[in-house]
Amino acid sequence: MGSVDDEPRDRDGAGIVGRVVMAFQAFVVRVYEDPGRSECDYRVLVDRLWPRGKTVAALDMDEWAKSVAPSTQLRKWYSHDASLFEEFSVRYRTELGDKKVELLAILESAESKRLVLLTAAKDVERSSALVLLSELRQLKNDPMP
Repeated sequence: MGSVDDEPRDRDGAGIVGRVVMAFQAFVVRVYEDPGRSECDYRVLVDRLWPRGKTVAALDMDEWAKSVAPSTQLRKWYSHDASLFEEFSVRYRTELGDKKVELLAILESAESKRLVLLTAAKDVERSSALVLLSELRQLKNDPMP
């Protein structure tokens, strides 16, 4: 039989036997196809512009993070041209490099919840929200600069 001293410990030395640890969960949802809030969601609109035809109540969001959306100049240059997505991703990641404080604040707010990034983009697979999701996941795994 093992003693308390043999119990597995986390980094802070606390015992972890019997503790449920929730993995970081985050995903992108198009606002026009939104299935609605789950009680464990932290919902963030990540577009610079408000989605056409949507009310605040309809989005049922916790935060509008305009500050982490692509700059107006970058958004207009990209214009959702799929052939430019790779270069857009590189440029947007460069912009996000200056917004670590804002990104960490989003992660902190969603600490024990599922993070839902809301976007109005028609092509979610080639959207700024998907690039942002990738950056947030990377930052969650390695918060140091």
